[in-house]
Amino acid sequence: MNKTISLVETISRPLLVAFYLLFLLNPQVSCAGPATAISTSLPPGGLVGDYRLGSADRIRIIVFNEPTLSGEFSVGDNGMLSIPLIGNVQASGRTPTELAADIEAKLADGYLRSPHVSLDVLTYRPFYILGEVTKPGEYPYANGLTVMAGVATASGFTYRANKRKVYIKHSGDRDEKSLELTPSILIYPGDTIRISERHF
Repeated sequence: MNKTISLVETISRPLLVAFYLLFLLNPQVSCAGPATAISTSLPPGGLVGDYRLGSADRIRIIVFNEPTLSGEFSVGDNGMLSIPLIGNVQASGRTPTELAADIEAKLADGYLRSPHVSLDVLTYRPFYILGEVTKPGEYPYANGLTVMAGVATASGFTYRANKRKVYIKHSGDRDEKSLELTPSILIYPGDTIRISERHF
């Protein structure tokens, strides 16, 4: 009996020491099983569910089982969409989810029984780049676009450009903001980007 206990102790002690060292040297190891990775990254371009529609956004509206009511539409300069049966609907300043819910409610008010509407943004409104770039102007927006990519789209900086700072005015804002120019700064639909002149 004593020999058996002695044998168990001889085997278990090194194992206990090994486990102790494992937890001591690697505190992330847990007995609770493998951890689930949680992604906190935003979709490309930061265009999450609270994106607000604006003039020149082009969207696809699908009313299920109603192909004559489905189609592609552009938000007009007045911020409205013209939808079959229900007429003009306010789109500018609203999220796609809010707009889809509003269209559903209007269709359910005397037109369809329990309508279901889905809405996708096909193309976003353009962005504008001004100042010390070779070809300032209006350019199509692409998801995940950065300021540096926007400058490249405008054929690059002029020789007078201040490459350390950028001024950005988001759609709907009254004032532009000054930011340090880094490769990670994103452009959003309707933004106005201004590259200033450097001071010699």
